[in-house]
Formats: sequence, structure tokens, C-alpha cells
Amino acid sequence: MFHYTIQKRIKFVLYLIILIFIIIIFRIFYIQVFSKNKLDDLANNLWSRNLPILADRGNITDRNGVILAGNITTTSLIVVPVQIKNKEEVAENLAKILETDYLNIYSHLTKHTSVERIHPEGRRLSYEKAEAINKLNYDGVYLLKESKRYYPYDNVLSHVLGYVGIDNQGLSGIELEYDNYLKGSDGKIKYYSDGKGLRLNLSEVYDEPVAGNNIALTIDINIQNVAERELDNVMTKYNPENALVLVMDPNTGEIIAMASRPNFNPNNYQNYDLETINRNLPIWMSYEPGSTFKIITLASAINENKVNLFEDKFYDNGSITVENARIKCWKSGGHGAESFLNVVENSCNPGFVVLGQRLGTDLLYSYLEKFGFGTKTGIDLNGESKGIMFKKENMGPVETATTAFGQGISVTPIQQVRGVSAAINGGKLYTPYIVKSISESQTNEMIVLNQPKFNGSVITEETSSLVRYALESVVANGTGKNAYIENYRVGGKTGTAQKVKDGRYMVGNYILSFVGFLPADKPDYVVYVAINNPKGVTQYGGTVSAPVAKNIMLSIIDYKNYKEEPSEKSREYTWLDEKYYYLPNVIGMNLSDAKKTLKNFKIEYAGEGANIIAQEPNSIWVKEGSIVKLLLDD
Repeated sequence: MFHYTIQKRIKFVLYLIILIFIIIIFRIFYIQVFSKNKLDDLANNLWSRNLPILADRGNITDRNGVILAGNITTTSLIVVPVQIKNKEEVAENLAKILETDYLNIYSHLTKHTSVERIHPEGRRLSYEKAEAINKLNYDGVYLLKESKRYYPYDNVLSHVLGYVGIDNQGLSGIELEYDNYLKGSDGKIKYYSDGKGLRLNLSEVYDEPVAGNNIALTIDINIQNVAERELDNVMTKYNPENALVLVMDPNTGEIIAMASRPNFNPNNYQNYDLETINRNLPIWMSYEPGSTFKIITLASAINENKVNLFEDKFYDNGSITVENARIKCWKSGGHGAESFLNVVENSCNPGFVVLGQRLGTDLLYSYLEKFGFGTKTGIDLNGESKGIMFKKENMGPVETATTAFGQGISVTPIQQVRGVSAAINGGKLYTPYIVKSISESQTNEMIVLNQPKFNGSVITEETSSLVRYALESVVANGTGKNAYIENYRVGGKTGTAQKVKDGRYMVGNYILSFVGFLPADKPDYVVYVAINNPKGVTQYGGTVSAPVAKNIMLSIIDYKNYKEEPSEKSREYTWLDEKYYYLPNVIGMNLSDAKKTLKNFKIEYAGEGANIIAQEPNSIWVKEGSIVKLLLDD
């Protein structure tokens, strides 16, 4: 019995040993086959070190491929502390070159880390400093390529583009909103070291960084530069608190130009306060729009058949009373008897109060919502505001009346331009956007291609046509005369909005605006200008902002080479205006008749005959007193 028990135990131990061997063999097989890569990585991590190489951010371009944000190559300083032999000497020499404190550098060199970046003193080094460090030839001191964001146009489009931090991370504007597309993938140089961290004489492995994706904007840098130039002139001439320009394609929602003052240089963003660099006024600023908002009331009233611009009459005695509130016209004594087309031309507040009353609170409010007021437009930029609207239940007769002419409601410039675009483009409301496409940096393969986003029709094409007609008349014969351009069709509306502080309207402090579009019959561009409290000038939108918009539209006409197309509405001149006259064709007339026909011009002629065979210029409208050259037959 005892012998049997011993045999049994021996067999058990044998089986156990065999089982252990099987487990060990299986474990070795598993490690060798299934865990090989993982163990290789762990082993490599023990004796390999990575020197990081930051990737270039993707370029940002305008719609024509002009680079607005690119990269320049700089150098950064990285150290491997265990490889540095004489830390005191190295720290002293590096501190002198970097112009910083010795103890600061010494603290970096004595850290228990595998790789240490000297930050911020060792980032984005100048060529001279990098060359001086390189000549020291110290073990454990490395100079690596680093990419620095560069904005070739400096302050131009600064709020839209935004800026990046020292680690190439987007902090505002497009740089922030599309950071995941722009930032790319960092690379590295992998080298090998022994257990003490000392570098081994083995070949290095270079993992190339992958640049971020490129972004093309809807911006046209040529028109953007015009907007920036005009704002610079405004700041010099009027010294306002701030000013802005917004240009949009009304048929797509594409932003063509967006600029504001004050602005900043994203190459040196550290020199500016956060308020300046983070406030993109065309999408952030919210204020009472004033008379430019009357376009929305006009479009709504026409669309609901509440007014006939030509047949309905209104008598303006200078004010209108709503409940206990007396609402004045800007013109003392009023405009007298006028059609509602004249009401629009004259920007008559009492007349627009009547249009608001004809619509009623519910209908007016519903149109404000349809035109997109009270909500964000959804533009692809950070920092957009949504404006302020009355709650409908809080709108009484007075609130309805004031809203009808742009007082009491608060809007952003982008909301205003979007709403006006819908009023003149046939009634179509679009979401504004500024990124046209995103493409892969190496292959240029398209990743994202944005298309116009249609949000529904607000008014009919017939209504929109009447709105365009009325606003062209405003520029020819009304408050927008200073935006009139001879031989071209332009529409628009002025705005003079009194500012509010502590619940009270300020005296002599206005936001002056003008919204214009061209060509008036089929608009390609909407131009909005707003100037906050200009100094040393009578504060009317027609006298301050309209000429700025005119200059921008003139530049667009030249840039896009628009053909002359005279308006059906000839301008009514005052004695202060430069007068333009229709220049008839006198070819075929005799010289005597031609002189009588061209009595408003200076005539020069060549030839010995009596009849005209050629004339110059051939423009349809020409400034009074201009020289007309005639060629006579022989």
C-alpha cells in the first residue's frame, strides 16, 4: 500500500512537470509569434530616443490660390540631458547665445527626461543664434527644423485668418475653427542609446512629418485689399471707435471680403490685447441697424401686397404718434406729400411706421424670422453673435413701429448682409460661408468642397425686383446719392443708427452705415460699410459711409471689368454735385449742329471738312466740361 502511494505521487509530479513544460513551451511560442511586435516596441523604447519634428500647417489661400497663411522654416533647440557631459559649461554658453538666465538653462539640462525642449527661449531661433549653437558642437545638444506660421499680408484679413500659438495650435479664426484639418502629423528622428542614455553608433530612422491640409477661402484678396485700404482711409480721416466692411455674393452666400478696425498683425499677435484680436466685428458686433433695416420691412410689405410703391400716397408732416410715443422724421417739418417710392428714397421714418402697422406685429415678426434675424447665420467662423430681438409677446404697437425702421432690434453685420441679399437676389436665403474647399497638401486631392446652402425662399422674384428698383432709386434720387456711379447701375440704402448706453440713446453718437449692391438689376456683390462714431463730420450714413461703399464698388467694377450700363434713373443734381450729362453720338452731323448738341462740353476737332466722322469719348455719361474730340472729314 505504501509503495503504491509513492508511485502515485511520482506520477503526479511527473504529469505536473510535463504540464509546466507544455505551458512554458506554449508561452514561449505565444511570445515569439503573437507578441513579437509588442515586445520589439517595448525593447526599442528602452534604448531608442525620438527627436520630434513638427509638421507644417496647411496653407490658407484665397479663392484664386494666393497664399494668405503659409509657413517659414525656423530652428528649435532640444537637449538630451544624459548625453551632456559638462552641464555648467553648456548652460553658460547657451544662456549667452539665447540671452537668458544661466539657472533657467541649467534647470533644463539637469532634468531627468529623455528629451528636453528649451522653451520658449530655444524656439524659432534666428539664423545667427542657430549657427552659434551649432558651432559649439556639444554632445546632447540638437538643432531641429521647426515650422513657423507666416502671414505675408500682415494685418490683412487678420480676424478671419486668426493666429496660432508657439506650438502651431490654432487659437482664433480659421486657424482655430479648422485646426484639425490644418495641423498635420509630426515626424521624428529616432536614434539609439545604451542603458545610460549615451548615443550608440547605429543608423538613425527618419519619420517624415506630414503637412496639414490646405484650405481655400471664398475671399478674393484683390477686393479684400480694397476693403482694407478704404478702412485705413476711414480711420485716418474720421478716427471712429471702430469700422467694418463686408462684401458677399448674394447669390451663394460666399464671403468675398471681411475687414474691421481695429485689427492686428497675426505674425506678432503677442503685441495686442485679447479684445482686439478676438473680436471679428462683422460677425460679433451687435447694434441697432437703423435705416438699412428698412429694406426688410419694405420687402415684407411688398410681398404681402400691403403697399403699392407708385400709387399709394403718404403725407409726412415730420412725425407720427403711436400710442403716447411721437416718432420723428429725420427731416424737420417732414417731406410733405409723397408716394411710397419717395418714402423709400427719403428714408422717411413715419412712412415706414405705416408699413409696419399695415403688416402688423405677427406678420412683421414672422418675416424677421424668415430673413434669419434673432439667430446665428451659421457662418463657418467662431465668435458669431445672434443679435437681439423683442420677444413677440412683448411687442406692442410702439415696438412694432420702431422695429419697422430699424430701431429697438439689434443685429450683426453678417445678419444684415444676409437679409439684404435675400431681398435683392430673388428672395433666396443662403447660409454665409468663407471656406470654399479643403485639399490634401501632397496630392492636392479634394477632401471637402463646400456648396451654397439654400435655406428657402423668403419673398417672390417679383417682390425682389421691386425692392431692387426702389433701392436703385434711393441711390439715384434719395439719401444714397453719394454712392451713385455714372454709367453703372447701383442700388443701396443708408443707415444712421443712434447708439444706446445705459438704456438711453446717446446724443451725437451714431453708427453710420450703407449697404449697396451692383449691378442693380442682377446683383453680383453686396457691399456693407459701418462706421462707429466718426469725428469731425456731420453724422449721416449717406455722407460718411456711402462714399466708402462707392469707392469699393468702383474698384470692383474696374477689377471685374464691368461694361458700362447706364441706369434708367438719371441722377437729380444739386449745385454742390459734380454734374454728368448724357453724351450723344454726333457722328454724321455737321460741325455747327454738333457744337449746339455738345454745349455742356469742351470741343476739340481736327480736319478741314464740315461733317463729323468720329468722336471720342464714347461713354454714355460724361462729366460736365469734359473734352470731346471730333474728327471732321477732309
